[in-house]
Amino acid sequence: MTVRVLVVDDSRFFRRRLTEMLNSDKHIEVVGSAADGVEAIKMAHELRPDVITMDIEMPMMDGITATKEIMAQIPTPILMFSSLSVEGAKATLDALDAGAIDFLSKKFNDIASDRDTAKRLLCARVRVLGARGLAKNDVAASRSDAHMASVSKSHHSSEVPVKLDLNEIKLIAIGTSTGGPVALQSILTAIPAGFPLPILVIQHMPASFTPSFSERLDSLCDIHVRHVNDGDEISPGTAFIAPGGVQMLISKDGGRMVLKIKEATQKQTYKPSVDITFSSLANICSSDVLAIVLTGMGTDGREGAKLLKQKGATIWAQDEESSVIYGMPMAIAEAGLADAVLSLEEIASLLGNKG
Repeated sequence: MTVRVLVVDDSRFFRRRLTEMLNSDKHIEVVGSAADGVEAIKMAHELRPDVITMDIEMPMMDGITATKEIMAQIPTPILMFSSLSVEGAKATLDALDAGAIDFLSKKFNDIASDRDTAKRLLCARVRVLGARGLAKNDVAASRSDAHMASVSKSHHSSEVPVKLDLNEIKLIAIGTSTGGPVALQSILTAIPAGFPLPILVIQHMPASFTPSFSERLDSLCDIHVRHVNDGDEISPGTAFIAPGGVQMLISKDGGRMVLKIKEATQKQTYKPSVDITFSSLANICSSDVLAIVLTGMGTDGREGAKLLKQKGATIWAQDEESSVIYGMPMAIAEAGLADAVLSLEEIASLLGNKG
């Protein structure tokens, strides 16, 4: 099935360039383009695309406002294009709150070191979002394994009620990617002040975005949320956000648990990587860890979860229905690592001590 795309940007050059890149993939077809938000809403109704790529700053109507209108009127997977500046980060987070699913840098050399790799990554991202859109419209989804649905059902928490005893847990670690910012906001805002445990958060996100993301969550949550600096001591009642572009490790310094920041290598796809942080955690902790893998593309977190599971940790995965992209949590469920597969609402309720 071909993914039909509407390209929205006020730059004619960027629209043409993006169209050429997307049309180079035989599974993608650009069916239209718009120069502003007003035109985007009109064409979304007329063309019914599977995916919309959206610029943020445009005349007539900006991309954030257009995203809100489209999601209210004709919900469609939206991929935002933004700058990697601090201002771009804040605007992109606003766009995700408005309903956009994912984002990419508008400068393709920020996505990859060469044009061909950037093109492949772009097209892969659009195909995944398109598969989600097609599936929600009851069209044959672009899934490689029909076993996905049975995995979700067989592990769903409705069959085996889940209870969480915070006295048996010393630390919570959460890994996520696409759809993560909104999912994390739902979970962390449900946690009350005075929460007795530290929470480590690994969200796939550029280095220029994670400080703004941390600040936003801190302003919304009853618990403290902080952007990690090298050497930070892990403390209860705080969510620690892994910085983008590097790797976050956990070590012991006497009786303290300390977070260490390590430069990422070129071979490492994810920066930060859930696998790397989970693996580090497995080296110093055992059965007193709760690891949660939320929505996201790919399988990051599976190998680290295996190590944690071997040490007796509890593993939760988000369910398919509430995931934006059922990739990372599906990898956990299919590997038989999940003690429970839960909806986003169930996870928030259990951590909020309301389950």
